[in-house]
Amino acid sequence: MDYIDPHIHMVSRTTDDYATLARMGCVAVSEPAFWAGFDRGTADGFRDYFRQLTEVEAARAAQYGIQHYCWLCINAKEAENVELSREVIAMIPEFLDHPGVLGIGEIGLNKNTRNESIVFLEHMELAIKYEQPILIHTPHLEDKYQGTRMILDMLNGDSRIDRSRVLVDHVEEHTIAAVLEDGYWAGMTLYPISKCTPQRAADMIEMFGPERLLANSAGDWGPSKPTAIPDLIFELRRRGHSEDLIRKVVYDNPREFFAKSKNFQFQQRV
Repeated sequence: MDYIDPHIHMVSRTTDDYATLARMGCVAVSEPAFWAGFDRGTADGFRDYFRQLTEVEAARAAQYGIQHYCWLCINAKEAENVELSREVIAMIPEFLDHPGVLGIGEIGLNKNTRNESIVFLEHMELAIKYEQPILIHTPHLEDKYQGTRMILDMLNGDSRIDRSRVLVDHVEEHTIAAVLEDGYWAGMTLYPISKCTPQRAADMIEMFGPERLLANSAGDWGPSKPTAIPDLIFELRRRGHSEDLIRKVVYDNPREFFAKSKNFQFQQRV
């Protein structure tokens, strides 16, 4: 089955991973800007990183027939530095018309601090000004519920936000209901240790249905599995779910959400 991975950090993966993804049926990936494993010190460092996302990774993916899209921001881990964050945010419009840039992301919270919230709101302003979709990172583990609630409160408090153009990622059993009930898209991250296993994701699909629900691997530097979406496909098949339902979650829903960006020029496989 063809599928799209709507959240994977290919800058941290080898070329062999692209080949494996292609063999498993991956036809497109979406790569949000994220932490490099260390805090970058200058806005120029982010400019180079954005060039890597928009130029290098797109070319690397194309060698294996995979369409590459990306999102731009300064991530929550580095948002404690408000001065640097503002320099990066001011630079992002230079890249927004580049083919393949879908919007602003992955913005969000890490430790739910005041500075992180300030930078989150300033990213929101950028997205509103330039009419960009938004992809949101919710915190890990013990910070997740409070952080998700803070993010939803900030989003809900601004009437200019089009909820159909916002994806709140890394939902788990205790946060998914609030995200969907408030009218946002929800992303389930399939990790081998934290976040969500394919089995738990299948449970949530059974509980909440497939509407506005996406699954991703979020493959990065740490323990992660870039082929986690095929694992979910197999789990849903094992439980007897229809191919139509599976395709909706792993292919149709990402296409529908990404189509809210003018830069999503997706070519279906013939």
